[in-house]
Amino acid sequence: MLKSFHFSNAARCGDITLHLTTFTPTPEHPPATAFIGLAPFLRMSIAGIDFSLQAAEMLDLAQLHPDDPELWLNLSTILLCLNEQELGLQIQARALEMQRVYRIAPKQPRRLTLLMLMVPGELSANVPIDCLLENSDIELIYYYISPGTPLTAPIPEHDVLLVGISAADSTFEALAQLESPLANWPRPIINPPEHVPQSERQTASLLMQGVPGLVMCPVQRIAPDTLRAIATGTVELATATQGVNFPIILRPVGTHGGHGLERIESAEAVHGYLGRVQAEEYFLARFVDYSKADGLFRKARVFLIDGTPYACHMATSENWMIHYLNARMYEDPQRRAEEARFLDDFPAFAARHGAALKAIAERTGLDYLGIDCAETRDGELLVFEIDPAMVIHAMDLESVFPNKQYHMQKVKNALRDLLMRRAADHARGITT
Repeated sequence: MLKSFHFSNAARCGDITLHLTTFTPTPEHPPATAFIGLAPFLRMSIAGIDFSLQAAEMLDLAQLHPDDPELWLNLSTILLCLNEQELGLQIQARALEMQRVYRIAPKQPRRLTLLMLMVPGELSANVPIDCLLENSDIELIYYYISPGTPLTAPIPEHDVLLVGISAADSTFEALAQLESPLANWPRPIINPPEHVPQSERQTASLLMQGVPGLVMCPVQRIAPDTLRAIATGTVELATATQGVNFPIILRPVGTHGGHGLERIESAEAVHGYLGRVQAEEYFLARFVDYSKADGLFRKARVFLIDGTPYACHMATSENWMIHYLNARMYEDPQRRAEEARFLDDFPAFAARHGAALKAIAERTGLDYLGIDCAETRDGELLVFEIDPAMVIHAMDLESVFPNKQYHMQKVKNALRDLLMRRAADHARGITT
């Protein structure tokens, strides 16, 4: 999923320190002391711009301004984009020691202020909502909660609050700690913390069982010792997994973006997988072949905003494990044309799977939720994952994707309308 961000830049820390120069702000690259979030770096990456030099320049500038938290958090973001996880998280921690609240100013006169609660961590830990709010009239405030006492810093004035924390083992405690202070919050809340855990991979797969027209294979946690027993034939797969047979898919718990994700066809293949991918625990699920008659696989990203589905993209690939970038969507005009048809015809897709999509919204209780999905050979909705922290954007060039801006504008409008409507209802004393 593109919750884990795929950036084309490949600079390493060692390279960064070789190119320290003075950072010169431009209209495209705002002053370092203004917090700019993720969106500018994602936009540069999609445009094919190598921003590793910007990272080097920003590192140089941060060394000259050690007490500038906005600068340090910008530097952390750019390093995380460049897959410099360890250094990026260290710098993020330094920024958060100085300050827990960061603002992204609106590009138009402000109509609404959205406060987003976040946790420290990698880019996949929080909802990348700023990628949809570029050039809008909404002020976005990041509030990084503190462990144990999550809302200790002064709470900024705001109109709507969004719990922007994704569901994972590492965030469950933080989400639980937010339930009590948010129970009687004086402003409307998007994605209440008690509902976010419903989108965790294993929890969601069990929650979606029994929905007519919806297939989401139950995900099980499995220990390395059990997998080794399966690999050696000491234990049968079906016995260890309550009836699951090969082929299966395996991935380490806590990973995203296909890291360590493989299709496994036999016990012998389990042995080879364990030699390549070491983890303390793994997710296991049944593999469903969702290829069509032409042998190709197609995966769509759909977002539910206040229960209404919106198409964001659709990728076609020879590979069952589809990511938008590895599917050659930017290189293949025929695949882009097929995606354009999917976006144009999405109302029919949404109607076919209306009951399944409605069940996802109702069972999770989330106002803003991403779904990676496909259609089975029998025409059912095959759901791979649900997650509010999936990345969606309107940054692709219109010359390459002529109709995508139109459809993504619907998504942006739906998000803005949700925020404005909740704020207006609250002002009128209407609760939802």
